[in-house]
Amino acid sequence: MNAPNRPSQDPKINARRLRSAATDAERSLWSCLRDRRLDGHKFRRQHPVNRYIADFVCLEARLIVELDGGQHFDPAGAAADAARTAKMEALGFHVMRFSNLEVLHQREAVVSVILGWLTSGDRGRPSPQPSPAEREREP
Repeated sequence: MNAPNRPSQDPKINARRLRSAATDAERSLWSCLRDRRLDGHKFRRQHPVNRYIADFVCLEARLIVELDGGQHFDPAGAAADAARTAKMEALGFHVMRFSNLEVLHQREAVVSVILGWLTSGDRGRPSPQPSPAEREREP
């Protein structure tokens, strides 16, 4: 039996553990994505994708939405995220990343970016769309 804080070898057990320990940002975004609230698109949260667990996934659109806390911004975390994103994209998913702060302070803008990608006719290619924080810095 695994210790309470140790990841299990079973991704379903890990996903269940992560769902019960959701961050404030995850709970906030989930309130917009659950029950097909985003233009009828079905999302799952903390869903296993190959050997990874995606924060949010819309299987029909092949979209993964990842929320990043502070640990994702140090060099090791950023490198791990880049490798994870590349592997998920190799599986045919489009990956969008937002910081927890973006979700907590600009949730509507984050949801708008997600919806924009879902409703665009150009889903075959990754979107160069910047995050809400990056858009604010543009001239």
